[in-house]
Amino acid sequence: MYKDFYKAKNYVNRELSWIGFNGRVLGEATDKTNPLLERANFLGITQSNVDEFFMVRVASLHKLAAANVTTTDASGLTPEEQLNKVNEKEHEMVEERYKIYNQQIIPELAQHHINILSIGDLDAKQYEFVRRYFNDDLMPVLTPMADDSSRPFPFIANSSLNIAISLRRDPNAKSAVKHEVLEGDQEVKRQESERDTPDMKFATVRVPDIYKRLVRLPGENNFILLDDVIKEYLGLLFPGYEILDTATYRVMRDMDLDVADEDTSDLLRAVKHQLREREHGEVMRLEVQHDIHPWLEEQLIDNLHVGERSIYRIKGPVDLTFLKKLAGMVDGHDDLRFKPYKSYLNPALDMEHNIFEAIRKKDYLVQHPYDDFASVVNFIHQAATDPAVLAIKMTLYRVSGNSPIIKYLGMAAQQGKQVTVLVEVKARFDEQNNVRWAQRLEQMGCHVIYGLAGLKTHCKVALVIRRDEDGLRRYMHLGTGNYNDVTAHFYTDLGMFTCDHDLGVDMTNLFNMLSGFARPPYFNKLRVSPDGIRNFINEKIDEQIEVAKSGSPAMIRMKMNSLSDKQIIAHLYEAAAAGVKIKLLVRGITCLRNDLPELHGNIEVHSIVGRFLEHSRIYHFVSDGQDGIFLASADMMTRNLNRRVEELYPVTQADTKARAIEIFDKMWEDNVKARVLVGDHYEPIDRGDQPAFNSQEYFVKRATKLRKEHTKEQKARRNFPGVFETLTKHVSKLHLKERDGNDGEDK
Repeated sequence: MYKDFYKAKNYVNRELSWIGFNGRVLGEATDKTNPLLERANFLGITQSNVDEFFMVRVASLHKLAAANVTTTDASGLTPEEQLNKVNEKEHEMVEERYKIYNQQIIPELAQHHINILSIGDLDAKQYEFVRRYFNDDLMPVLTPMADDSSRPFPFIANSSLNIAISLRRDPNAKSAVKHEVLEGDQEVKRQESERDTPDMKFATVRVPDIYKRLVRLPGENNFILLDDVIKEYLGLLFPGYEILDTATYRVMRDMDLDVADEDTSDLLRAVKHQLREREHGEVMRLEVQHDIHPWLEEQLIDNLHVGERSIYRIKGPVDLTFLKKLAGMVDGHDDLRFKPYKSYLNPALDMEHNIFEAIRKKDYLVQHPYDDFASVVNFIHQAATDPAVLAIKMTLYRVSGNSPIIKYLGMAAQQGKQVTVLVEVKARFDEQNNVRWAQRLEQMGCHVIYGLAGLKTHCKVALVIRRDEDGLRRYMHLGTGNYNDVTAHFYTDLGMFTCDHDLGVDMTNLFNMLSGFARPPYFNKLRVSPDGIRNFINEKIDEQIEVAKSGSPAMIRMKMNSLSDKQIIAHLYEAAAAGVKIKLLVRGITCLRNDLPELHGNIEVHSIVGRFLEHSRIYHFVSDGQDGIFLASADMMTRNLNRRVEELYPVTQADTKARAIEIFDKMWEDNVKARVLVGDHYEPIDRGDQPAFNSQEYFVKRATKLRKEHTKEQKARRNFPGVFETLTKHVSKLHLKERDGNDGEDK
């Protein structure tokens, strides 16, 4: 029984595994095959990743440790032990990030005449520009905040950039800004003398986030950090005082939203309240520039209540997320960015064709971002404007700030269609955006559901009910990713358009469950968590185990974002021990080890981190010449299987099934951006004499090729319409003849 595999030594701590994933992202910042500005972007991404990690995961551990919880995770660590190990590892990662920034990114940018300058690097023209910029734009916005007997230490907002200041009253009340520079030892002695002055005061200034962190300077591609500009002229904010020391700092707070089940009688109000409350969460991490004066650091530590393990002394600019904006600000240098490309839009799914007529004939599998997300937007757009459409039902987990889908749903409601939208207002860090959209949809006449008590609705499904000539028919889109037209450009996801009858019945039951009290006794083809997906995956694993025990070959292939559920991992261990070959593509958290002797080397794990964020989920089971492939919104994580509403659905049509299998195949062949799991950590793949293969580049090239072929077809239609139509019909007849002669399989 697979419970024998439940020992702590068989599992990797999920938080340390996540830090390992962020390390793989960091590896992209050092990969010389990536264009330089993209490497800088990857470095910025590692910063924003770890910020969210501390705001949620580390915050959760803090709460458990504070409550003296001593139960252990799958790897046998208590919350307190996890906190110590996480902070220890992240301190190492911070050192690595800034080593890359200082020794690689900045010098290499300078070689291309892209410079992030300090005040001391500016020429006279640039310095005058900075002075004017401060006086004209910054100074009116800045607010100095003092800390003394009449003014308590100010509240420091989460993730905000701030400048800590030590100052003293100037007995001579001379100009607050000094431009003279003292020589070496004289300057050191002056600073030491002033720092020891007993009447030293503390103040802080928030760096306004309404301005870009990178300030463009005169001269091509020269920049300076906004906080460096402010530091130079801080004296103007404190007339009659001398500035002794300054230091940039930032705090990350507990930002996890915690809406208790008993609060959900008015979920929207509960979420709004929690959004206000969480702004004042405890400090999880304090970042300060490494040369901060001890007195300033002491003031921050005492007032922000942080322990030593949570203090990060930064050898460079505090908060590297500004690097994510750099590529968009640099003029020219297209060679330092990824080569642009355009997604392919299947003509059957564009606005010039009847999408419902196309879906009636066959299913369509789309792979974003290589296939244009416009296909999904067009589906909702046509549903909104088609007079034969009676109703639209949809789940929204994350959408963009200017979502066209929201617009078309509102349009549909205003045209008298029944529109029901489940907006998950507990979607982490999108809560405020989703609350706003939910209220907007209601104003436009949509019926809005705010999620279920105790569960997050994470499934990505859209159902359109249309009155066709032969009766009512259900048209569907089921996806692995969010209905977000912005992230669809850089998240890889899969979606399927279908009007399959059994799936349509299942979708109706699913929406009835979400909106009412209905609890369907069973689903025909759809699998729904909580419980449904876990049970299904366990059944499929058991089937493969039985096949392997009978002496026949059996294989399990899975692609997901994270693998952390202890029971599923133990079950995979049992399958491997029984002889099932297991191939896993896991982008992020991997709590499974594949070096246990009982597994006989039957578990291989790859992780792909590249230009696009791998977000799709694929579950493929192969045995006795039979295979079933399924797509899902769910990862193999406990929260997805137990505490969320998720969907898993089969891909059965010959061509779509073949394509889904090929997508996994091509990703498994990747030996450029893929790493391979060795025990409890990932290493680069040793491809030996094999040619380099980058799966994401392969899909980009295929999309480009299809787009070019479509463009040629359009030109042929315009120039030789009669000839083209005759040729198209002839080719179609040949294709059908070949297919029918091959038992329905496309050649």
